[in-house]
Amino acid sequence: MAIKDRILVLGSTGSIGRHIVWASVKAGNPTFVLVRSNTSYVRVSLVKAANPETKEELLQSFKNSGVIIIEGDINDHETLVKAMKQVDVVICAAGRLLIEDQVKIIAAIKEAGNVKRFFPSEFGLDVDRHDSVDPVREVFVEKAKVRRIIEAEGIPYTYLCCHAFTGYFLRNLAQINNIVVPPREKVVILGDGNVKGAFVTEVDAGTYTIEAANDPTALNKAVHVRLPANYLTFNEIISLWEKKIGKTLEKTYVPEEQVLKDIKEASFPNNYLLALYHSQQIKGDAVYEIDPAKDVEASESYPHVKYTTVDEYLNQFV
Repeated sequence: MAIKDRILVLGSTGSIGRHIVWASVKAGNPTFVLVRSNTSYVRVSLVKAANPETKEELLQSFKNSGVIIIEGDINDHETLVKAMKQVDVVICAAGRLLIEDQVKIIAAIKEAGNVKRFFPSEFGLDVDRHDSVDPVREVFVEKAKVRRIIEAEGIPYTYLCCHAFTGYFLRNLAQINNIVVPPREKVVILGDGNVKGAFVTEVDAGTYTIEAANDPTALNKAVHVRLPANYLTFNEIISLWEKKIGKTLEKTYVPEEQVLKDIKEASFPNNYLLALYHSQQIKGDAVYEIDPAKDVEASESYPHVKYTTVDEYLNQFV
């Protein structure tokens, strides 16, 4: 059996990073994580990760599973280069506040000279194909700038476009309020509810990331995770939920003009979440044709992956 590439995950204790680590371990890749020795950094989350572990418990679980812990920091060039020299593939799952800091990772990869592939922190809509508004637009612009730097430096890459995580969009059917489960009486739908969106669980996003990392045909391409059973309009998702609970919800449709007004007037995190929802549910930023020369459709390239469907995901809330 061929020896699998050594994979380093940065941002390994985050809501997506942890699933990339576990997928790497499951796939049999020697797995490394970079962990700060300084714990003063505070993560700002949009949606609380549905994971019971503390960071310390998670790292201990990693160790127990054979994951190699490397102490270091994205701001320490020397330790970063040292970490890069130990691996073949680097996957960054850092949060949106650290997007621009990826230039430091690129510099370390360039100096190390041995990394076969870099996955920058994306894991959302395709930042080269969107019609989003601020505050989401500015994050996409930052991510697109990182892409251009990677390409200009000649760093081998793969971009992961996972679109909408179920934890952001479906845990409460994208309701901007304090409920943490899907509503059973009334639901607010942005736009007319007829625009296709692409949904994936965080666990499956981790799986597809590692599938792409082990796939030589994904080199220097973007991998698009638009799974057939999860490529749905919001009206279709609401219908699935109504069938499960045996009742019809009272629906309020919000026109784009009002959504844009609400985004401008809302504070964080609601303005950010509304802008994400607007991008996919109204502007249709998950609807596009791919170019085989530079794109990979995950469902076609990795048909053996058994992913969680939206229908299955909603069962936990019944």
